[in-house]
This record gives sequence, structure tokens and C-alpha cells, in this order.
Amino acid sequence: MSSAGLSRRRAAASTTDPDDSPAPSRTNSMNSQQPNGGTTQHAGSAFAGGSKIAYDPRDLDQDAGEEARIGGKMPRLTIMEEVLLLGIKDKQGYLSFWNDNISYALRGCILIELALRRRIALVKDPNRRRNPISDRLIEVIDDRQTGETILDEALRMMKSQEENKMGINSWIDLLSGETWNVMKIGFQLKQVRERLAKGLVDKGVLRTEKRNFLLFDMATHPVADVRTKESIVTRAVSLLTSTTASVPPSALDKEGTQCRVLRAVCLVCAAYTASVLDNAFGRLGYEEREAAFGRCDEILSEFAVWPFGVGEGGAGSGGGPATAAARRRQAAKLVGGGGVGGVSGRDAVLGLVQEVKKESLGEEDLGFELIAGVLEVLSKLDSLL
Repeated sequence: MSSAGLSRRRAAASTTDPDDSPAPSRTNSMNSQQPNGGTTQHAGSAFAGGSKIAYDPRDLDQDAGEEARIGGKMPRLTIMEEVLLLGIKDKQGYLSFWNDNISYALRGCILIELALRRRIALVKDPNRRRNPISDRLIEVIDDRQTGETILDEALRMMKSQEENKMGINSWIDLLSGETWNVMKIGFQLKQVRERLAKGLVDKGVLRTEKRNFLLFDMATHPVADVRTKESIVTRAVSLLTSTTASVPPSALDKEGTQCRVLRAVCLVCAAYTASVLDNAFGRLGYEEREAAFGRCDEILSEFAVWPFGVGEGGAGSGGGPATAAARRRQAAKLVGGGGVGGVSGRDAVLGLVQEVKKESLGEEDLGFELIAGVLEVLSKLDSLL
């Protein structure tokens, strides 16, 4: 009997027996009848459409509300991942062994990314201006998870210190393990570079290989998606070699990306202080490279102070850039006359400042002020290390 019943269900579409009615389809069963005569539509799943993936419509509403709150969609890659990708050698799949700056710079990028996602900001205290920007206190304003493991781990650490808030410089030191306080050593984020690389493998940008280095084997991560890295290089080069006062579209991420102008600024500044920016200048000649370095140093000096745009070229400078950066800027001015192409570097940087101010929440944007503090710390990276 069970065998016959099974046969009828299998051949329901082709049976000619008038007594046998075809079994209702799985799709129709998902559209349940309501007492008032209406139908409840299934949210969407593999059962409903065959190839659809289950989702909850409330998640879509939550994502739309999040985008409206922070001002756009999240990019595919975080700033930490983009900086790491610039430093990784395409075929070899590892960073330079002589780069001591990138680990510290990546910790600063974590704070920048959390501030851009409106998870952390500076404490709103009128007296904070009495302290240097790098010593102003950080607080968590939204402890929801971001979906990025490293960001969520750092966010939990900051949330645990809400009663004993610490400044920007202190947090970067703690996340880097640069502290003599044994009670704070647990705040160090370990294996950040390897974890970021594995995240890029999961996103299809890198792949994992094992290489033999004479005495030991090491996992390396060569570039698998060349176009993704090329787009990052193009954005960095376009921003630093622009010949107009306006920001070129090729220097920015996709339309609709949250804070895409400030993200472009943070990318080149973080890559510059992490000593990986020169990897993007392979296609440039010597004079263009030095002029681009000079432009980047001017950008860093204008965005490492608060409000943005009152750096060395204006009043209220919060301090000079790193020594190596100053030498590069001086060399660029001697070679290229202080600008790239037909526009002065100062005009291009001021145009960039105006575009970033349009993305802020006003004069008292504590998240952007935090980013300025991080860039101020990173600008002194050579002297710190």
C-alpha cells in the first residue's frame, strides 16, 4: 500500500485515474490560507523557488535602516584589508619582511573603520579640546556586531572598558601590544595580518599556498582576484596624481558607498604610513612618484588635525608630519614644483577637504574627529617606532 501510494505521488502529473488527485505542490503548501481569505507568502527559501536562499524580510528592512543611518552601503573590503592587499606581493603572497610599520598602522585602521561604521566616537566633552587630539577619550556608541571578526573583537574590548575610557593613542598601543602594563596585555589583537589575509581568501581575493623557506614551511596568500587589487591601486594613484581641484571619480569607490571620499583619504594615508603605498606606484616614473608622495603628505597633514583643513597650510596646525614624510614632500617640491600636472597640490587637497566635509554630520562630528586623531598618531609612526 505504501508502495502504491509512493508510485502515485511520483506519477501524479501523468496519471489518468480520475479517482487519484495529484498531491499539492510544495510551493502551494507554503502559501497558507488565512482565516480572512488572504494568503501568506513565504519569505523565500529553497523550498519556495527551488534555487532561492532563505532570508528574513526583516533583515532587509534592518539593512536599509542601517544604510540610511550611516549614509550608504558598506564596501566589499575594509580599509585594513585594502592596506594589507597593497602590501602583499602578487605572486609570492607575503609582505616584506622588513616592514615594521604595517602592524601598528593596521591597528589604527581598525579604529578608523569602526568610526566610519559609527560604532565608536570621541566622548562628547567640551573640555576635550584642552587635550591633544591623540589623547582624547573614545567611547562605544553602538555595540552591534559588524560582521567582521577583528572589528567585533576590538569593539568588545572597548565596550568592556566603558568605565575606564582610554584615548586614541592608548588604544592603538594596546591593540598592538605596545605596553609595559601586564594587566593590559590581554587587549593585544594577535595575528591580525594572517587573519585579514584569511578573510580575503574567504572573499575570493587571495588564495592560500604553502611555500618552503629553507628551514620551515609557511602559508602564503598570492593574489587570486587581480582586478580587485588593480582597482585599489587605480583609486590610490588617481587621487594622488589628479590634475584638477575636484576629486576624480576613478579615485572613489562605487557610487552609494558610505563616506567614499573619506575612505579614499584614509586608504592613501594609512598605506603611506604603513610603507606600502610605493607598491602602487610601479607604473609611475621617478618624478611622478615623488610628486605623488608629496601630495599624500599634504593630504595627511590636512586630515591629521581637527577640524580638517587647518594643517600646515592654515592656522591652528596640530603638529608637523613625520620626518620621513617631510623629506619626501621637500623632494617632491624641488622636482615637481609642489604640484602634479596643472594644479597646485594645495588646491587639490582643499577640494578634497570640502568633499569630506559634505559627508560629515556637522561641525561636531565626533567620529570624524576620532579619525583625525588616528591619522595624527599614524603621521608620527616613524618616530614612534
